[in-house]
Amino acid sequence: MNPLVVPCFAVALAMTGLAHAQRVPAGSPSPSSFQLAADYLRSCNGHALLIYRDGQLVFEDYLNGHMRDGAHRLASGTKSFVGVLAVMAVEDGLLKLDEKVAETLAEWKGDARKSRVTIRQLLTLTSGIAGGEIGDVPSYKEAVRLAEAKFPPGEKFQYGPVPFQCFGELLRRKLEPRKETVEGYLHRRLLRPIGLTVATWRKDADGNPNLPSGALLTAREWAKFGLFVLNRGACDGKQLVSEKLLAECFQGTQAHPAYGLTFWLNASDERPRDLVMAAGAGKQKLYLVPSLKLLVVQFAEATRRFQEREFLRLVLDGLAKVPDAAPEPKSTPAAAK
Repeated sequence: MNPLVVPCFAVALAMTGLAHAQRVPAGSPSPSSFQLAADYLRSCNGHALLIYRDGQLVFEDYLNGHMRDGAHRLASGTKSFVGVLAVMAVEDGLLKLDEKVAETLAEWKGDARKSRVTIRQLLTLTSGIAGGEIGDVPSYKEAVRLAEAKFPPGEKFQYGPVPFQCFGELLRRKLEPRKETVEGYLHRRLLRPIGLTVATWRKDADGNPNLPSGALLTAREWAKFGLFVLNRGACDGKQLVSEKLLAECFQGTQAHPAYGLTFWLNASDERPRDLVMAAGAGKQKLYLVPSLKLLVVQFAEATRRFQEREFLRLVLDGLAKVPDAAPEPKSTPAAAK
């Protein structure tokens, strides 16, 4: 992962109501270049498509009745906030990625497998702990109590919500001596500094944020997170987390090279090689391509017809259609409905 810097002031501009009237910088793709991608997404029950190039919003469309100001579920797209929050906690001295989870969750010490699980393994889903049923999210305490180590740590990739809720309990206990909650830390350390407003973040039975799938955001708000990641963890000239620590999120594992610390990775030889994404059920996608300075936000409740390879081909084809140089750059169309 080699994120490219995008100015944070451009992020703020893109989030204002005037974003549609902004000028597209010379050499940027024409907004119409992406219409085929938007039409394809519309045909598959897509809800929103936003495309940013070099920190600028160059295309925005809302589809099939979805509105610009309408909050949308991220589903498992929520998980990627957890990876970034985890490396921020490393920077704050709260934890180390390779420390044993049982150092904090003492009830795991007596289990031959769970006693060996590291925080990194928990968040790369290689801990050996069963992921649980997608959509059936236990509370933090229930997750810790019910966690079942089916395999030795590091051997198998197992997707599901349970490891994330276990991490939530670990973080809750780490924060308790500081008299701070997981929700408070999430907002203070990550969301508030990047200017991200959450519409809804569902909580567990004990009032803690659902970490694997709880966030509902507008497309522009989710874009703030993506642009922050592309900006190497900096915003408004302030480094909120070190580049080196943020890069930990984009390291695959032997058990699953295409999944890092809560982000999906491109482990194939297909281009763009440095594509990474946050992803959730229904085809909620936050695509980041640092080498192209590209961010794509996609909301959908997609039909089976949707093919990610075809959609990305249309986006990249549009990106390649750079308009002729002109004295005055073209404006983005008023695509919001």
